[in-house]
Amino acid sequence: MKSSSHTRVKEHYQTLRKMSPEALWSQEVPAFDAASPAERVQSVSVVRAVGVVFSEAGTPQQCALAREWLRSLLADPEEKVRRYAMVALPKMGSGAEEEKQLLGLLGKTTSSREDQFLAQTLGRIGGSDTLKAGESGLHQALAATQQKVRANIARNQRDGGLDMRATLQKFEGVRIALECRTGLESVVLEELSQTAHLKGVFKVLSSDRGRVVLRPEKPFSPNDLYTLRCFSDLVFLLSEMPPLPRAGAPLDTAALAETIASALTQNLLTNLTKGAVRYRLEFPARKADAPLVEAISKQVFAKRPALLNDSRDALWEIRIGESARSVSVELRPRLRPDPRFEYRQGDVPAASHPPLAAAMARLARVGSIPHERIWDPFCGSGLELAECLLLGGVSEIFGTDLSLSATAMAASNVDAAARGNRARVRKHFETCDFRRTQGIVGLRDLTLIITNPPLGKRVPVGDMRTLVTGLFSEAQRLLRTGGRLVFVNPLDQGPEGNRLRLESSQKVDLGFAHFHLEKYVRT
Repeated sequence: MKSSSHTRVKEHYQTLRKMSPEALWSQEVPAFDAASPAERVQSVSVVRAVGVVFSEAGTPQQCALAREWLRSLLADPEEKVRRYAMVALPKMGSGAEEEKQLLGLLGKTTSSREDQFLAQTLGRIGGSDTLKAGESGLHQALAATQQKVRANIARNQRDGGLDMRATLQKFEGVRIALECRTGLESVVLEELSQTAHLKGVFKVLSSDRGRVVLRPEKPFSPNDLYTLRCFSDLVFLLSEMPPLPRAGAPLDTAALAETIASALTQNLLTNLTKGAVRYRLEFPARKADAPLVEAISKQVFAKRPALLNDSRDALWEIRIGESARSVSVELRPRLRPDPRFEYRQGDVPAASHPPLAAAMARLARVGSIPHERIWDPFCGSGLELAECLLLGGVSEIFGTDLSLSATAMAASNVDAAARGNRARVRKHFETCDFRRTQGIVGLRDLTLIITNPPLGKRVPVGDMRTLVTGLFSEAQRLLRTGGRLVFVNPLDQGPEGNRLRLESSQKVDLGFAHFHLEKYVRT
């Protein structure tokens, strides 16, 4: 059971956590400085609160003052105050001065616990001087910080980065999964088969449950695959181990470390990274577990010192999946933002997922009718229109939405997608109800209506059936013969009459529900 003293400190911190930097600095810090040693220990939560509140809400000037105050506490006669200051300093963006002062405390600590806190803090902010001190062997507490410090140095020096353009000459044993929304596997496969420079490069091993698994048959670069737009994530499949006897059972850290440090992983990481290789571990089926990460990364570092665990700004993610079938180990490049969708200037609530928008544009066969004239009645951030434009053959686009911020963002995204497009495309965006478009000049004789309408999850919809009925009615009115309607249908409802013929329908996982992605042709 926690002591009453610990509980008081925790409750005091929760109160301080809600204060502004100005209130903390003018009220709590002076009171703490004026207190007796015993009172300072009881109110040590002030130190923790300053580190958190100032790092989140303080101005640069306020943070500089707070950092100087925390540094002064490193010389406090009370060990607990010194430890709290050590923990708070890294939150303030500490640098060389703080590192120098902390290194000066080596050999002067009063307990093994303070040694541990000092080493942990140097592991978070330390640089080349800390590395030298650890390599000297004079300070045992720093032995465990070497991996973290090397990661710090690489991160701060912005040493290299991902190299998706590098050609992987050694591809034996490499397996790749292109992840997509469940139901879109066939679209990904079609895009893959129709991409000329990828013909004969990969063999399809399986296609199921939102994954298309490939085996390379020739040297390739990941950038070759990033010319495809309909998949969400590229994943290197490292290994599959037997499933755990029960959910939450301990993982075999030695076996996981062996996989991460294997020749296969080394080949991928070193060839596809410029500079230091920094990765982070993810456990989707478990809560964050620092001891588990420490146990695995320590063993990996012992086998492959070039592989650095970095939870703060890693280039790669190694995901440990758990299911009834297996324990899987996967390697994922952390491409943020996705270079395929650089045209995205911003987003709006309930906007489409970019690969879904790309899949819809491909399903519509954009360019199959000369001089496409395209309308998105619920354009959101305009991703479907942008993806249609990128496929080419478009002469005019229309976007409507009830939200002014949506039509403005859609216009910005589409303009960005149009840069470098030699063909002149006329663009029109109007803030209006999709059933009230009579004032939009030229909105007629359309070749394509493509849209992902509001589905009621993040944007309320009063009557979904009326909305879908209205969309079918507008499609019948505005599409020319042979024109297409491609949309996500949230209802088991089709059009009235026979002027729209259903050409395809596939159930797609949209994250919160499964709906049909449908394509109709105007007869």
